Amino acid sequence: MNANIPALGAEVPRRGNWITDGLSALAFRLSGWRFAGTFPNVPKMVVIVAPHTSNWDFFIGLMAMFGMGMRGTFLGKHTLFRWPIGIVMRWLGGVPVIRSSSHNVVDQTVAYFRTRERMVLALSPEGTRKKLPAWKTGFYYVAKGAGVPIVPVSFDFPQRLITVYAPVMPTDDKDADFRLLESHFEARMAKHPGQY
Repeated sequence: MNANIPALGAEVPRRGNWITDGLSALAFRLSGWRFAGTFPNVPKMVVIVAPHTSNWDFFIGLMAMFGMGMRGTFLGKHTLFRWPIGIVMRWLGGVPVIRSSSHNVVDQTVAYFRTRERMVLALSPEGTRKKLPAWKTGFYYVAKGAGVPIVPVSFDFPQRLITVYAPVMPTDDKDADFRLLESHFEARMAKHPGQY
């Protein structure tokens, strides 16, 4: 099966070599997952991935990242970065954050964007695997504060399809921006649909 792994533009942060490229291509063929759409050729972006109902989402995301040769970044609770697993988490692109009331994760992340020449931050707009009445807004304010586009990406488990949609630049109309972003996920199928 052709995975249609999208080629990345020269501005997108890259990682990997012929070994990881080959292993990732093999993983896509064996798993049956495939891509639709392409990423914008920009050095910085916030990628929102939904739906998020299973820990499998993380591994599918890693497979996709390595398959494309993209250097992605994700946020994780600081407790996940203790030795020895912290070494692996950082190598995969993880950045520890402290999610307490005395630390503003949005401000931390915007500041981190400003220290990097290139950065693709991938996260779930839901922020949890539990069913929520609405998305959290942190990703939106990170993108707005950093001045970067938001790229919606959906995981459709029954079809084993990863779809990359057109980027959205945050405007001064958050409600309209959210309606546009959420519209891409109306037909999505989660790993555990009952949780969504």
